[in-house]
Order: sequence, then structure tokens, then C-alpha cells
Amino acid sequence: MGTSKAKTPQTMKSATAAKKLGILLSAAPAEFQEGPVSRDELNALQADPPSWLANLRREGPHPRQVVAARLRVSISGLARAGITGPLTTAEIENLKAERPDWLEREQAVQAEVRKEELRLKQQRTKA
Repeated sequence: MGTSKAKTPQTMKSATAAKKLGILLSAAPAEFQEGPVSRDELNALQADPPSWLANLRREGPHPRQVVAARLRVSISGLARAGITGPLTTAEIENLKAERPDWLEREQAVQAEVRKEELRLKQQRTKA
């Protein structure tokens, strides 16, 4: 019988963990940014978020994918509107309240994309 190796925990870069948590890495505490994050640590953060994580998720600043989701537009739509950086929850809420033309246009585009994706999915399930 061969010798068994001790199982090493699976780790990921802090940038990957931040993306999985839906937060902006540069806004996270230094100790989170600096080291690798194990799968167990990530699961613990998701299951019972510490106050810094809960606050970041609630107030931001948020990464582009979160901003796009909260505004119901695509990341490309944000870029077309000239929004290339992170936004806070307050800034997102202001945009929702102001309803600029670009936001309404991009939301309509995104709604059409979703409708078409649903139609294609239904077509595939019938075939």
C-alpha cells in the first residue's frame, strides 16, 4: 500500500474569492486582500458574513457585475453609458430614481435579450 498524503485545502486567490462573494476586492480589509482564501473560509464567509462583508454587500462600492445586475442592464450597457468603475448602493439608487435615457434604453435591450434567451431555451426543450 502507498503512503497517503495529507489532504491540502483547496485555495483561491483573494480576487477570485471577492468575485464569488460579489464584492470589490479593493474595498475589502487588507487581511482578506493579501492572502489566499480556502474553500472552507469562503463557505464560512458566505454562511455567516462578518460585519465588513455584510456592509460591503449592502452599501458598496460594488463591482460592475453587481452594478449591472442591480440596474438590470448588461456590463456592456454600463460601458456604453460611460460607467466603468464601481458604484455605491446610494449611487445605484440615485440612477434608478433619475431614470436617465441610457438606463431605460439599456434595460429595454436587456429585457429583449432575456426574452430571446427564454424563447431559445423553450425551443431547445421542445426539439
